[in-house]
Amino acid sequence: MNLPEDEMDPPAAIEVAPVVESRGNGLFEGDTGRLPLDARRVLCQLLAGPSVDAGRHGQLWPVLLRHESVLRAHLCDLFLELVLDREAGVAFVRQADTGELDTPVLLRTSPLTFLDSVLLLHLRQQLAEADAQGLRAVVEETVLTDVLSVYEKSVSTDRAGFGKRVTQAIGKMKENHILVKLRGGEERYEVSPALKLLFSAEDVQALTRVYRELGEDGTEEGRR
Repeated sequence: MNLPEDEMDPPAAIEVAPVVESRGNGLFEGDTGRLPLDARRVLCQLLAGPSVDAGRHGQLWPVLLRHESVLRAHLCDLFLELVLDREAGVAFVRQADTGELDTPVLLRTSPLTFLDSVLLLHLRQQLAEADAQGLRAVVEETVLTDVLSVYEKSVSTDRAGFGKRVTQAIGKMKENHILVKLRGGEERYEVSPALKLLFSAEDVQALTRVYRELGEDGTEEGRR
């Protein structure tokens, strides 16, 4: 039955609740990532470089192993490759070999000087000798300086300038954690196992030929 307009009940008020966007499993507002917090920390460390190793990153290393496959997938999205040595306890990221694909290069690279190359080769050899004996490769900075001093005449006739180059070469190894300072050790460093992954036996042979050729060609300016 129809009621007169003045006898109809007024419409009920409709309360509209504010819309609250659900964060689901997100770690922060707007987070749509799928990796758990600890795996994201590993990914960030890999991208920041130069490496993740069981010694320096005791909390991150087991996380890396646990999430290895998904981390590899995320890195592949960026045209990067995860290099991992479980036995040595070290991992790092490098540009993936994409063949003919035109892909961006995300990782920074720095050219190696002659002294950088000589020093890397020496450290790689020290690492190989220590591995053969089941030992850690430990070196002293003064010894490294002596090793490089052999090439003073080939690199420069300026003694002060050569000393500066030697300091820079050793400093570069420290900055990139190729040389890791030992606790309580005065100027004593452990050679990072990552060097085995950076330079294979074939790479060492090729590098040996290169620096020998450089040494035979005279001064550094004459090699360019």
